[in-house]
Amino acid sequence: MLHFLAKGEWSDEAVLGKVRDLVLPQIERHGAIEAWIIDDTSFPKCGSHSVGVSHQYCGQLGKQANCQVAVSLSVANHAASLPVAYRLYLPESWAKDDERRRKAGVPDEVAFQTKPKIALQQIEWACAAGIPRGVVEMDCAYGSDLSLRRRLTALELVYAVNVWARTLVRKAEQGGDAEPVTTAELAKSLSKRAWRTIGWRDGTNARLTSRFARVRVRAAGEGTSSDEPEEWLIVEWPKSEKEPTKFGLSTLPEDMVFERMIDIVMMRWRIERDYQELKQEVGLGHFEGRSWRGFHHHATMCIAAFGFLVAERGAFPPSASRSRYIGEKPALPQGYRPRGSPAPA
Repeated sequence: MLHFLAKGEWSDEAVLGKVRDLVLPQIERHGAIEAWIIDDTSFPKCGSHSVGVSHQYCGQLGKQANCQVAVSLSVANHAASLPVAYRLYLPESWAKDDERRRKAGVPDEVAFQTKPKIALQQIEWACAAGIPRGVVEMDCAYGSDLSLRRRLTALELVYAVNVWARTLVRKAEQGGDAEPVTTAELAKSLSKRAWRTIGWRDGTNARLTSRFARVRVRAAGEGTSSDEPEEWLIVEWPKSEKEPTKFGLSTLPEDMVFERMIDIVMMRWRIERDYQELKQEVGLGHFEGRSWRGFHHHATMCIAAFGFLVAERGAFPPSASRSRYIGEKPALPQGYRPRGSPAPA
């Protein structure tokens, strides 16, 4: 098994493609793909020899730490999600160190790329591969990248991405010479009537709800022009908080019902839950090797196992009264008598 993962010369892309072909039809039985979700996941490490390990932000620990980080693209609907692209982020210190690259077996064609660049590469690949399209969703580290958002629009993809509170915008009704404000400042200036309490899914004990507001804006600040296209600014401000907590920009339709918009925007929660299952149930975080190939082979096998579980759930939904046997029911042999039944008279 160690040789199969660390040394095996099989293609991750080919295996993931086969997994995708088998699993997506089962997911789509419960509805069309609704979202493409970009996310990264981290793996805390103690040493310095595992490929890509560096002192960087570790989402699992919620702080800067020694870890590896992988960027992924998952497709999702309300029933399930599946990672379709997965790649290790190689920090610049690793990309420039020929000796470390050689020991870890990093391919020559792999150069330093920022996480947003890796994400964009995965999205462009998915477009070219004909993956069923959905609304592109990502957190602030990706969504705040203006060039990435522009590229999504050029690819004719709709997005709903989180941005930083300091992101600059202008109200759409204002002229291009109006002073830009941060998303946080604009959110605080909205009237009480702009805020609505909206629920989006059932939680463990009760339906999850929060306060939201939306307003049409144009991107502002460095790199923008006076005629930027209109889009939605979506803000969450729970009643229990003193300040707005989340900010997003979206090219969802202008006439979309607010409740439906929030339902789409909040789909990112599924990836958090599914990554937890990938790590805890199928061992995504258990790889102890150090090589580039081994890291990706291990992840591919975990995604394949996860895909199998997703497909099985899709084939036999929990609401079904019993599993359906697909095939011809075998005939019972002559004289068959179930164990424990009384002897014939």
